[in-house]
Amino acid sequence: MIKSLPALKTSFLCVLTLVTFIHSESVFAKEEEEKIPELAEDAKSAIIMEVDTGQVLYNKNENEKLPPASMTKIMTMLLVMEALEKEDIQLDEQVTASEHAASMGGSQIFLEQGEQMTVHELLKGVAVASGNDASVALAEHIAGTEEKFIKKMNDKAEELGLENTHFNNTTGLTEKDHYTTARDLAVMSQALLQHEKILEYTSIYEDYLRQGTDKEFWLVNTNRLVKHYDGVDGLKTGFTSEAKYNLTATAQKDGMRVITVLMGAESPKKRNKQTTEMLDYGFQNYQKVVLAEKGEEIASIPVEKGKTKTVPVTLERNAAIVLPKGKKIEKIDREIDINDKVIAPAEKGSAAGVVQFYDGEKKLTEKELVLDEEAQSASWYVLFKRTLSSLTGQLS
Repeated sequence: MIKSLPALKTSFLCVLTLVTFIHSESVFAKEEEEKIPELAEDAKSAIIMEVDTGQVLYNKNENEKLPPASMTKIMTMLLVMEALEKEDIQLDEQVTASEHAASMGGSQIFLEQGEQMTVHELLKGVAVASGNDASVALAEHIAGTEEKFIKKMNDKAEELGLENTHFNNTTGLTEKDHYTTARDLAVMSQALLQHEKILEYTSIYEDYLRQGTDKEFWLVNTNRLVKHYDGVDGLKTGFTSEAKYNLTATAQKDGMRVITVLMGAESPKKRNKQTTEMLDYGFQNYQKVVLAEKGEEIASIPVEKGKTKTVPVTLERNAAIVLPKGKKIEKIDREIDINDKVIAPAEKGSAAGVVQFYDGEKKLTEKELVLDEEAQSASWYVLFKRTLSSLTGQLS
């Protein structure tokens, strides 16, 4: 009996140590969880995303399908900005309001059938006042009919990989099978923000349409945070009785831009308060670290039949990651994978490969590489000289 005591004691101590270890791990995990506050408590779903990297900093029911109300207009504005970039439309061209556009209820800028406004004025009406009539007028101007524009919206959603989104109108008015998610809205917003000019509209707090006429219309931004939160310059609010109060916001501080999406809050006050808390959380707890800047020369690529034998290859966009504040990475390795060659002629910006960034064996991010200049075709005389030089070298 006495001989067995040491073994019994040892066994007990091992169990005690194990129990203590498990308890410590549990406490540590609990402490880690407590570092993330309960954000968006009153909302149905929410997300915080850093724009440059697409990293999600917080989410709540991010993939739940919900009615977006006027946050639908984020996609509407994205297609308008793409049409402007492609020069399919111009900011100063006139748009004539149809009977259908003028009939829109809800938020509006009170277009009359046959009234003309510029694309610039209508875009302001959408971005600032959330005008349903302005949205439909732009949609019809770009695609011919609202129905054709809605198809473009759904095609773009598919292109962006938005599997939980479907549009039935350009405005966000309640309709069956018109839905999206917090995550999908964040991705839409990320795409919209690639067109930086949109911020010139979404950051307006107040302005006028038809100024100097007897039908002057005062625009006040439905996103009050544009005025009341430092750094907020967009993007879109939304409300219907079904969707409740929604807000997709974006702000930039210390070189980092974030998007927050909040869906299904019970009041405008709660919507703004919870969005403010989400923005605070993002900026107070995270920092963006740029690993390599857009335009940085990474390598060169051989050009077949080109005026020059090689062209430089650069980053298409910043390579960046988001880290908790105070955390550092000591050493970052790059792995470059470029195409064997490019055949002239090739446009500047053509895809040339990728570069991957690693912390040890952990991949941090991957970015596309593009040609930094046009790969021009060589003249027949230059090609002849090269061929002759090559043959001469072989003979010698």
